[in-house]
Amino acid sequence: MEFVIIFFTSLLSAAVLFLLTKLMGNKQISQLNMFDYVTGITIGSIAAEMAVNLDNTFFYSFEAMLIYGGLAVIITEISSKKIGARKLLVGYPILLYDNGVFYRENFKRAKLDISDFLTLCRSSGYFNMNQIQTAVVEYNGTVSFLPSARFSPPTADDLSLSPEQESLVANVIFDGVVSYQALKELGKDEKWLQKRIKEQGYKSEKEIFLGLCDRDGNLSLYPISNEKKTLKILE
Repeated sequence: MEFVIIFFTSLLSAAVLFLLTKLMGNKQISQLNMFDYVTGITIGSIAAEMAVNLDNTFFYSFEAMLIYGGLAVIITEISSKKIGARKLLVGYPILLYDNGVFYRENFKRAKLDISDFLTLCRSSGYFNMNQIQTAVVEYNGTVSFLPSARFSPPTADDLSLSPEQESLVANVIFDGVVSYQALKELGKDEKWLQKRIKEQGYKSEKEIFLGLCDRDGNLSLYPISNEKKTLKILE
């Protein structure tokens, strides 16, 4: 008898879960904001509990699912019509990098470190910061990149050119700290690095958020900015 009850409550909870999902809107995982994500997990947990709990709490669970689903719909409606509410409930884009400058305070706000950022760059096809003009963390946590004009279409293939293949670059400076291991791999030392830093107008590595160097000794330095720069144009 209990098996039959669980069978039908599972079907019913799945049906309710499907209806609530349709009501809340079809979003891909990458499009979910923090509240959508938490709400989805909570409703799923309640549905699972509702399916196997035989203590006559079915209607309480059903009511809780409706409340969470309704709250998600209301928040979606409010955030779509009120800019202030959207910033509070959903979030807003955060500028990480623009025109050769990293914004350290914005990295802290986004809970992102430089290693994670470089991984995201590489997974998006950018192995050199010179290829990127602007990087922004979207409200759902994904990072969007605006490529540098030099690396935007038309491509070399379109122009029938044969550009030299770029090689991987080493991270010789991370958030103001020199990576001596990376320098050693490149056959360089700290004296060489300090000279190149001063040649580019900086006093020391403490002013550099990220330093990249290839095997030909081409050093690209990206300064630190503690300014909390915002992107009003995207809010």
